[in-house]
Amino acid sequence: MNPRSAHADRVPSNALTIDLEEYFQVSGFADAIHTECWAQIPSRIELQTEALLKLLDETGTQATFFVLGWLAQRHPALIRRIVTAGHELASHGWAHVRVRDQTPQAFQQDARQTRELLEEIGGVPVIGYRAASFSIGRDTPWAFEALAKAGYRYSSSVYPIRHDHYGWPDAPRLAFRPAPAGVLEIPIATVPFLTGTLPCGGGGYFRLFPYAVSRWGVRRFNREDRAPAVFYLHAWELDPEQPIPAGISTKARLRHRINLKGTQRKLRRLLTDFRWDRIDCVFSELTARTAPGLARVS
Repeated sequence: MNPRSAHADRVPSNALTIDLEEYFQVSGFADAIHTECWAQIPSRIELQTEALLKLLDETGTQATFFVLGWLAQRHPALIRRIVTAGHELASHGWAHVRVRDQTPQAFQQDARQTRELLEEIGGVPVIGYRAASFSIGRDTPWAFEALAKAGYRYSSSVYPIRHDHYGWPDAPRLAFRPAPAGVLEIPIATVPFLTGTLPCGGGGYFRLFPYAVSRWGVRRFNREDRAPAVFYLHAWELDPEQPIPAGISTKARLRHRINLKGTQRKLRRLLTDFRWDRIDCVFSELTARTAPGLARVS
């Protein structure tokens, strides 16, 4: 029997998503750790992912894993372990390069190459994509059509907030279909707050804020928007023992390490307070090839 709270039985399923990347591959470290150095840095992804898979199994939770192609190529057994455990396999691009730092042609090729590798390793269709650092925005409208051409059905690459690294604050808060052609976009959860929006979809905010803030935000999203919330985190956020690479700025180090020791405890509470499932299950009608009735955004 799944250890769900009484509240979890009264709310819709939300979508739990994992960005699977090494602790040293985050965008905040990119100025100090270049891609060509990655192979020389000790990996912790298997340890981190196994801890996460154990927690998901204990709470009866299925999730969507957005995986880097670079990582999958080096850890194919781990990718198959994720698939065997019943989780959705999705793409995070090849090497965590922001969309705006690629040409449309290079981006489409990167997305296609990653999807094909993941499908070869995992033995399952890969229909979902998440851009590095939520870097699809108003300045990269071509990305949605490029993803469709690369074989994807949906993206979860927009965070409708203001942030110094990412964000599209005037984007729709609920799932939308960009025009003229492209994949379905399923944004990270936010709720209206004062004159702006409050992030309640995980990541660093989940570690920074008290757990009650995330719980309140997801509940309000479900109640007021009558829609499933999309929540995300990284496997490295369950690993407070990870080393800090040399050359990292104080700001980046603080952002990366804040409250790592409490992430697993808070995540366990979240998984028992709400229902969670894979994106392709939660949004199954919308991610179908012929989903009707979606708003279009120019």
